[in-house]
Amino acid sequence: MNEIALVVGASGITGSNLAQKLLAKGWVTYGLARNPNTAIEGLQPVAADLLDTDSLKMALADIKPTHVYITSWMRNDTEAENIRVNSLMVKNLLDVLSDKKSVQHVALVTGLKHYLGPFEAYAKEGFLPITPLREEHPRLDIENFYYAQEDEVYAAAARDGFSWSIHRPHTVIGKAVGNMMNLGTTLAVYASICKELGLPFIWPGSSAQWNGLSDVTDARVLAEHLIWASITPAARNEAFNIVNGDVFRWSWLWNQLAAYFGVEAVGFDGTIHPLEERMEGYGDTWRQIAAKYNLKEADLNRLASAWHTDLDLGRPIEVMTDMSKSRKLGFNVFQKTDESFFDLFEQLRAEQLIP
Repeated sequence: MNEIALVVGASGITGSNLAQKLLAKGWVTYGLARNPNTAIEGLQPVAADLLDTDSLKMALADIKPTHVYITSWMRNDTEAENIRVNSLMVKNLLDVLSDKKSVQHVALVTGLKHYLGPFEAYAKEGFLPITPLREEHPRLDIENFYYAQEDEVYAAAARDGFSWSIHRPHTVIGKAVGNMMNLGTTLAVYASICKELGLPFIWPGSSAQWNGLSDVTDARVLAEHLIWASITPAARNEAFNIVNGDVFRWSWLWNQLAAYFGVEAVGFDGTIHPLEERMEGYGDTWRQIAAKYNLKEADLNRLASAWHTDLDLGRPIEVMTDMSKSRKLGFNVFQKTDESFFDLFEQLRAEQLIP
């Protein structure tokens, strides 16, 4: 095979799962990150700072990727700074690769904030789209770092002649430590604390999310989708939603998750109970749990991202996405959502990250 993949953000949920899929398919695969993932057998680590072009030039000096997968981003205090930093990361990378003339395809992972708005206006009145979300929905009339990242890909593609694909997952379910948006592991940690302390597993979100339809994206499905779009001619130069393919209500799934951990499920009671507030005082508790069960990560904040889970579960509308575009072009991978969570929990236990 002649495919040489560069996975940007290979230490994250999406990047690590993608790297494993590429390697399993026989691709030469490089994983770029500030702190590269060295746990994946066969992955060639590349240490570089996307905000430092000299760092990128040095790290990529001898690498000529044919396919580039951008799965990384940095959270900042304002959306203006998100736009500046995250678009610059994409620009720097593609500028450094430009002279190599090797890149055939660039895939960019964004998400449903494309439709729901950035953190500063997330799922607020005036920015609520019609659901199911469809790719043809126009950009919102508000600044959004996803748009800025897309524009950098489009500009570089016009300059260098490569094809591109944009991938918009819903909440990504998969394993990663130190990830900023990790609902599956956050709920696993929360349930483990409830189990240890004999507390009920209280729904933290809104009525709309509790009662409405939803979907999520298994990191393994997203990885398959990224590869599919990058090698399928009909999928070139297109933006795609990508989710598991089923829908569910949290009022059903919450009970399934509680039963898995053997805790009492408490549903929506008329009030939102932000998980960030509940988790704030559990740092010492988690360190004690980690010591008791010989867990590998004692820092609660390295596993749980309660702030982002609150954003997802606190939305005032039900959120699900349309997959017709990918299905029509031949992408038929499907994943049952409760099994996405259960598979993740088993992995977390096997790797001694939860009791």
